[in-house]
Amino acid sequence: MPELPEVETTVRGLSPVLAGERLTLVEPRRADLRRPFPADLRQRMTGATVTSLGRRAKYGLIDTDRGDTMIFHLGMSGRWRIDPGEPLAHDHLLLETGTGRRLALNDPRRFGFVDLWSTAELASYPPFLAMGPEPLGPDFTADYLAAALEGRAAPIKAMLLDQRIVAGLGNIYVCEALHLAKITPGRAGGQISRARLVRLVESIRAVLEAAILAGGSSLRDYVRPDGELGYFSKEWRVYGREGEACECGTIVRRRTDSGRSTFWCSTCQRS
Repeated sequence: MPELPEVETTVRGLSPVLAGERLTLVEPRRADLRRPFPADLRQRMTGATVTSLGRRAKYGLIDTDRGDTMIFHLGMSGRWRIDPGEPLAHDHLLLETGTGRRLALNDPRRFGFVDLWSTAELASYPPFLAMGPEPLGPDFTADYLAAALEGRAAPIKAMLLDQRIVAGLGNIYVCEALHLAKITPGRAGGQISRARLVRLVESIRAVLEAAILAGGSSLRDYVRPDGELGYFSKEWRVYGREGEACECGTIVRRRTDSGRSTFWCSTCQRS
């Protein structure tokens, strides 16, 4: 599933094409993806001018001058195609701008979705209500994390994947950040010292920023809007590397936690 860096990469790829442009065509090509397209999507978005693009956690945001935000989630296999030729079978939403640029939301598995919400009331959009701070934002600090984890016996990996604690972190980047911070995934969140939480916050930021710079990680169907593959997977320290040597020489291990694979180094991540 595309994670925060992939969605950020997508938004950055769409911005030069959409920002400041008037939408002259908004055409859903089927009734639904994971959920139905908004019934008034075509009416509310056609003729609107895109004022800005952004991201909240793993959701892309397209703001318009009509006070509406089109929210998209890429699900398991969604991606935007820029200036495609003829529509493909899985191009489920088409957009066209006044300057003739075209976009197609392609989603073979149809686990993604598109929604509309008032821009001024985005904080009240149901999936956003209980979300924690953005990991790249100013509110995500060691002090905040210490307060959120205080007294918690659950493993730190599970805590970081909890969207109520921090928004948008996924399995790949949590595994990578914990390795960089030298913290074992099974360590109780409430038992991690403040000094290590400082290092953890720094590691999370560093891993996400490096992944965004690399265009994300290409997993299964995900590619960037320009059709190129993200190459951060070539920089993975432990994720997907079971049986390979860590930089310290120890063999990377894997186990399954709550249905997700956890990759770690038993030497680098002892505490």
